[in-house]
Amino acid sequence: MRMMLSIWLVTLGFLATTSALDNGLALTPPMGWLSWERYRCITDCVNFPDECISENLFFRTAKLMATEGYLEAGYEYIIIDDCLVVQRERQRGSTTA
Repeated sequence: MRMMLSIWLVTLGFLATTSALDNGLALTPPMGWLSWERYRCITDCVNFPDECISENLFFRTAKLMATEGYLEAGYEYIIIDDCLVVQRERQRGSTTA
């Protein structure tokens, strides 16, 4: 009898339902483009003009998001990574973690 009760309790535990607001929020995760994911910390715009983290890169990315359908797919953020600080710290001779 105890065994059967334990089985039923475990079964009912797996059948637990969840509830959420049906307000249309968070149907997808926040979606955006993060410069670090592709370009890491390339800040040498002299030797790598198309691949360095710069104003040009972010404008180009924003234009592509608008024209290539990323906005319609739910992308809405362009995240400027803090790698922009790396160049300044390299000039100072300090290190970054």
